[in-house]
Order: sequence, then structure tokens, then C-alpha cells
Amino acid sequence: MALRFEQLTDPTALANAVLPILVNIVAALLIFFIGKWVVARIVDVMKKALRRRNVDETLCNFIGNIAFALGVAVVVISALGRIGVDTTSAAAVLGGAALAVGLALQGQLSSFAAGVMLILFRPFQKGHFVEVGGKMGTVEEITIVATRLVSTDNQEVTIPNAQVWSNVITNYSAKPTRRVDLMVNIAYSADLRRAKDILMGIMQEESRLLPDPAPSVVVTSLSDNSVDFAVRGYCNTSEWWAIRCDLIERIKLTLDDEGIEIPFPQMDLHVRDMAPAAAA
Repeated sequence: MALRFEQLTDPTALANAVLPILVNIVAALLIFFIGKWVVARIVDVMKKALRRRNVDETLCNFIGNIAFALGVAVVVISALGRIGVDTTSAAAVLGGAALAVGLALQGQLSSFAAGVMLILFRPFQKGHFVEVGGKMGTVEEITIVATRLVSTDNQEVTIPNAQVWSNVITNYSAKPTRRVDLMVNIAYSADLRRAKDILMGIMQEESRLLPDPAPSVVVTSLSDNSVDFAVRGYCNTSEWWAIRCDLIERIKLTLDDEGIEIPFPQMDLHVRDMAPAAAA
């Protein structure tokens, strides 16, 4: 409100003119602070409700921050409207700014959307050993825009969630048990039944393998240079790697001690005697 010169020289007129302005300013401040407090309380109630439904803490905090920002924006526009600011223009400016930011952050927004999906559907959790985006490692942190892994050689790998969600996800820790699969080859000249009994004995002696499903040893193929066995047994997921390495070593040493050959690709060359004329 503009003040005329006559109002500035007349105390009564000045008071009548300034008082509404002060009232509007005080009202705008009250709207802002009370509105901000109300928004914070509403957000707290909403986050508690989400936690009671076992929603991931990262998603709870993110939704809470978004709701708080939107609520404060509404409060600010209301306060500006109370002191006479054109709120339509303010809303248009905010909308334009949001559009510009969205266009500038398209990749980050896609990672954000993928992060929401990862948190909602939980294909893996912190501490799981996974393979995602061509990388393998233990999940250290799942944020709203990226997933961090620690590789087996203790390197930290950060993958944008857009790449995680758009690729095949293999979670090696999702199930409590896992099957150990080994391929063992023996020479054609070796005793197949005896080799099978030896392999089965090795599997039965491994106390860390689960009795149900029981370990198995089966012939899978007759390849060019060997008879191929599939040696299988279930174990606890946390012990899979150690059991697999121990079984490979034990199988090799036992077959060597028993005189059963583990062949390698080779070619037999047969030379025939030729008549002198043919040789010439």
C-alpha cells in the first residue's frame, strides 16, 4: 500500500495506514512459523505411520523430506499472499524452476525413481552378496540415487540405481542355503563305478553339507576326452565358498592317490608303416 504525503504528515492518518501493513506482516509471520510447525508435526506422524508398516528407513526419510518441502512451499505462498504478493506469479516461478531443475537432472531423476523401486521391492539388502550391473560385491549402502558395493578385493563400487534396476540382479545371499556344483572329469580308461564311489564318499564325509537334499554324483556326458561327473551338494550360503574350495582340493588329491586320471585335452597321433614306394 502506497502512502500519500498527507498521510505522512498526519499522525492519525499515518497510524491508520501503517497499522494494516503491520497487521499483515505479523499475520504473515504467524502463518509462516505456525504453518511450518504444523507441517513438521504432520510429517512426523506420516513417517511414524510408514515405519509401523515396515517401510525402509531411507524411503521414510526421503518421503518425509519431500512432504516437508512441499508443505513449506505452500506455507510460504500463503504468507506471501497475506502481505499482498501475487501468489499466482510466485507459483508460476516455482513451477518453472522445478521444470528447469527436472530437465537438468534427468539422469538423477531416473536413478531416484529406480532407488524408490529398489527400496520398495527390496531385491537385496545391506550385507547381501550380489551381482548387479556387471559388478559383484557385498552391499554396503542403498541410497535414493546409488548403490554402493564392496568387492571381494575390498574395493568400493558405486553404481547408479538406474543401472542397477535396469539390469539383471543376482542375489547370492537371498536364500539361506545354496548348492555347490562341481564338474569332475575322469579318463575313459578309469573305472567309472569306482570313481563314482570315491566322489560320493568325499561328499558324504563333508560334514558341512546338508543331509537334505542329499549330495549326488551323476554322469552328465561323454565328452571328447573324458567322462564327466556332476558333483552336487547343498550347504549354508555363508559357507558355500569355503566348502567349494575344500571339495575341489580334496577331490583332486583323492583321485591322484587312487590312481584315477583327470584328463586334459589331447590328441593321439597314430603312425602307420608305409611301403617304400608309397613313402617316396
